Amino acid sequence: MLYVQVVLPLAQPMYSFSVDEELGVMVGDAVVVQFGPSRYYTGIVWSITSERPDFPRIKPILKRLYSTPLLTPEAQRLWEWMAEYYMCTLGEVMRQALPSMAKPSAQSLGELDERSIEAPTETFIALTAELRSEEALAAYTERHSRRAPRRTATMDHIAALAIERGSSDGFVPRRLIDATSEQLADLRKRGLILSEPRPTERSHSTTDFLLPTLSAPQQHALHAIREAHTNNKVALLHGVTGSGKTEIYIHLIADTLAAGNDVLMLVPEIVITSQLIERLERIFEGRTTTYHSHLTALRRGQTFLRLSLSGGGELIVGVRSSLFLPLHPGALVIVDEEHDPSYKQSDMQPRYNARDVAVMMGKTHAAHVVLGSATPALESYTNALSGKYVYIELNERWGDGVLPEVIVSDTIRAVKRGERKTHFNFDLLNHLRRSLEAGEQAILFQNRRGYAPYLQCRTCGYSPRCPHCNVTLTEHRTTRRMECHYCGYNIERPTMCPNCETQDIATMGFGTEKVEEEISRLFPDARVDRLDGDTSTSERAFKQIVQRFESGQTDILVGTQIVTKGFDFGGVTTVGILNADNLLSTPDFRASERAFQLMMQVAGRAGRRNDRGRVVVQTSQPKHPIIQYVASGDYRAMAHSELTEREAFGYPPYSHLIRILLRHEEYELLRYASHALAEAMRRKFGARVMGPVSAAREMLRGEHRSEIILKIESGASMTRARKLLREAIATVSNDQRYKSIKINIDVDAT
Repeated sequence: MLYVQVVLPLAQPMYSFSVDEELGVMVGDAVVVQFGPSRYYTGIVWSITSERPDFPRIKPILKRLYSTPLLTPEAQRLWEWMAEYYMCTLGEVMRQALPSMAKPSAQSLGELDERSIEAPTETFIALTAELRSEEALAAYTERHSRRAPRRTATMDHIAALAIERGSSDGFVPRRLIDATSEQLADLRKRGLILSEPRPTERSHSTTDFLLPTLSAPQQHALHAIREAHTNNKVALLHGVTGSGKTEIYIHLIADTLAAGNDVLMLVPEIVITSQLIERLERIFEGRTTTYHSHLTALRRGQTFLRLSLSGGGELIVGVRSSLFLPLHPGALVIVDEEHDPSYKQSDMQPRYNARDVAVMMGKTHAAHVVLGSATPALESYTNALSGKYVYIELNERWGDGVLPEVIVSDTIRAVKRGERKTHFNFDLLNHLRRSLEAGEQAILFQNRRGYAPYLQCRTCGYSPRCPHCNVTLTEHRTTRRMECHYCGYNIERPTMCPNCETQDIATMGFGTEKVEEEISRLFPDARVDRLDGDTSTSERAFKQIVQRFESGQTDILVGTQIVTKGFDFGGVTTVGILNADNLLSTPDFRASERAFQLMMQVAGRAGRRNDRGRVVVQTSQPKHPIIQYVASGDYRAMAHSELTEREAFGYPPYSHLIRILLRHEEYELLRYASHALAEAMRRKFGARVMGPVSAAREMLRGEHRSEIILKIESGASMTRARKLLREAIATVSNDQRYKSIKINIDVDAT
């Protein structure tokens, strides 16, 4: 009898189970266990011992799910690092890492069996063992070639395919064999071939990829990245928008696939990368797999199982959850737009940053890592300056493209001079008119969806708010509803103030819906479309909007920050940033960095071909340093200015921030618990503790929220800090008064 430690997809420690040696269970296997009186879970075997744990009763493992381990030793090391670094359990890592159908759970074994899946299979065929030697096959062919030429030709074909593919046991996929089903059935009946189902293979038939030609700067960058990887260093590729980073990625991908290794390419959001994926599929035909939440649960589960059984040599394009897919050692990991906030998981444990986990994969999986961005995160830039990463820069656009002209348009001055219509300065309107007359396209960026951010009664100041989240409701003119963008609560738009019963209710601010309406009125002949969370409710709707703009059926595209990411529209010559002040006014130490990144990204959509584009930035703060850095396109000046300020105040990258969020329905109980935890933390960390304060969104989905920030300076031991923090939290969690308080930990909070 053996005993195993099993990780379950719960916020729980590992549990011990017994197992018969005949079951052949190995570390990394997925197994079914009973947990509690009537619940069956899929768990992962973490360790095996012959020494019986000191428990009076140990439940047995009920079954082994798959023929090979689901988790590799490399993945185990990565999970262990994530659980330690992000202060969660291995079960919480498992809950996020494995797709739901690869880890079925149920209230009975029969129900669990119904939910279980297998990797997709296909038929493989081989000559019988007696005919696999060259001499035996030649002798058979010599005897039968005249009487049965087609039969012997098929057998020769199977043998040749096995040699060509390097098949150790002679089996090759049925789809590659040029023979009818009847011919193969005859061979099987005569005992000349064997067939069996095996996991579906992707086509790896060629490594002769049609690669793009690189310019001299791109060749230099590619050489520098290869050299960095030779020295086991992370490469940070800092290339201005349109500089051809993708072409460099393609060459690196080709190198890796040709060597039989995997490639994982992370993108911030899968729906915005349709152009990229189509291009990669054309070049690496049969090698490309996409992985994201828009796939069905069955497809995600089967993809995970197939990759766990594959021999490597696949290109996977996906969002942050793709990090958990089975990769073989020696893989290439590319994090495109590495600065993007979408890489941070913030909803549930582990609250990880995919960029940082990708860097760790360089160690756990012996992988090569490339981080790419036109506006790198300051943490990555600092690592490059210190020599931890190799820094590679591309300052020029690829081909004949030139960087756009940035025009800063003073909103206050425009109002005073009467040079403004509704929400548009004449500077922007004139450039829009110029583009439309020339048959060119334009993008207008406003980082708020809906018609108006809120309504307000001009008599008493009342604004409709969400009763569950304590935020103002956003007006949506198309549905005539007021909506909460956090919990989905909505009401009909009021025509009368419920507070003072007047009808003097006005819209305040403007969102993309209002921009679309007003720009259509100002340019009635222009074809205007909108791309935001309201119009792109499905992948199909999103693609239709993008395809209309890409094909020239749309003249002006209005959108939120979705329009800033990854698109390559050749016809765009004018980009308008309608409210830069809104980006700069966020109460966050990262606000300036993120405002610069967002404005530079949207500016990069203009003039990506021969014509120089124009970017009009509307702001009431034209002299603001960030606006000036955007105007000059000076990333280095922005970075050094921000880093100087952060160093003075001890913010990242000169410290680690750990955010402790407390939640409860009762405000008073939450307040007492928050102060108790803050005091327990101060006894261990002193002045490094800030708070408690109400969270930025102080109420969400009916729960009050409070937060405490712990600032640990760079160079201090994070291992010890996490240990002390766990002790402080335990003093509150173990107090009966605060048992119902929910506590979430966010390491490297953003």
